[in-house]
Amino acid sequence: MATVTPTATPRGYRSVFRVREFRAVFAAHLMSVLGVVVAEIALTVLVYRTTGSPLMSALTFALGFLPYALGGTLLSGIADRYPARRVLVGCDLVCAACAAAMAVPGAPVAVLLVLRCAMAFVAPLFQGTRNASLTDVLGPGEVFVLGRSLLRMVAQSALLIGFGLGGLLLTVLAPRGAIALTAAGFLASALLLRFGTLLRPARGSGARTSPLAGARAVLGDRRLRALTLLFWLPSLFLVVPEALLAPYAAEIGAGTAVLGLLMCAMPVGTIAGELWAGSALTARTRSRIVAPLAAVGPLALLLYVVRPGVPGVLVALALAGLAHAHTLGLDQWYVDAVPEELRGRAMTLLGAGLMTLQGVGMALAGLAAEFLPVHGVVAGAGVVGTVVVLVLLAELRASGRSRGGAGGGPRDETGVVTK
Repeated sequence: MATVTPTATPRGYRSVFRVREFRAVFAAHLMSVLGVVVAEIALTVLVYRTTGSPLMSALTFALGFLPYALGGTLLSGIADRYPARRVLVGCDLVCAACAAAMAVPGAPVAVLLVLRCAMAFVAPLFQGTRNASLTDVLGPGEVFVLGRSLLRMVAQSALLIGFGLGGLLLTVLAPRGAIALTAAGFLASALLLRFGTLLRPARGSGARTSPLAGARAVLGDRRLRALTLLFWLPSLFLVVPEALLAPYAAEIGAGTAVLGLLMCAMPVGTIAGELWAGSALTARTRSRIVAPLAAVGPLALLLYVVRPGVPGVLVALALAGLAHAHTLGLDQWYVDAVPEELRGRAMTLLGAGLMTLQGVGMALAGLAAEFLPVHGVVAGAGVVGTVVVLVLLAELRASGRSRGGAGGGPRDETGVVTK
């Protein structure tokens, strides 16, 4: 059972922006996320124009995901070993240097791909360190949950706005020029974090540990393992309909304009769900809706059983996105469960695993659709996803009971008590 601070009425997102440091973090996050999206588009176009190979162009985009697992595992210890501000500024400078090197005229394609890998390699360290440091900036309670929600919504919005912005930039700038703007964005993010946030001491002891020590510490604890998997595994199934949107749209005769509309449905639903949970619900209510919404979310994909047209697909994807409102309560459970000295490593692994499993889910969806009807694959993902969530929720309850019996810890992860 997670501990949350009781709140009679929801505080809303305004309480987060009252914190001066968070305003700097938010602005830096906005710049870096938009920079990454624009860089992905510009670099993909640049590689295609240089090589004429669709395979190389697709590989360039995929390299934004592939190094996440390796970087999250090998670099996670840094998140707690050094002061957060130093780590964040360092990651931004690395990305700025990589983007600047990509913009150099005549850079070989192999060098461009290596630089893209380097940016993706440090991304989980940056994200994990920033998420852990939010507890210093906002405290570990409700305001932290709302702050994390805002950063997630920025990332979702960047997918909707960033691709359009990147395409617009490429009508007036060469790809290398757009990439140079990305480098400037990372530098601006580094300056905001350097001068807009406080220098705090490192959480850990400073001693060097094995790169796998953080993973063992997080996944070796029964309760933390169940909570981590509750973030990771549903994403593996919820990316299936997005991964198969193009072939399904072709099956129902939808054009490219409609396909773009369908691709927006789940991100829009996700943003709407988070806004509702963050603005209208109390911390206690957000904790109570975690279990039902987490379980019901994948079931929205069962609408694919009837092979729906465009309106039905829009409804299914939007409902699956709306159910993402449960993540705010889950964030509170997670930050309450992670020891402070482990927080940076835990957050780094959490983000790295999430991105990696999304990539795995997309690949498995494509493989399954080679042998089964697309609508059947999506509906099946909804059923299996719900079963997985129910198993994980049962494990959370069991871990809460075992901790309560062992030493007065919380008895039920899906309930609410006060601090």
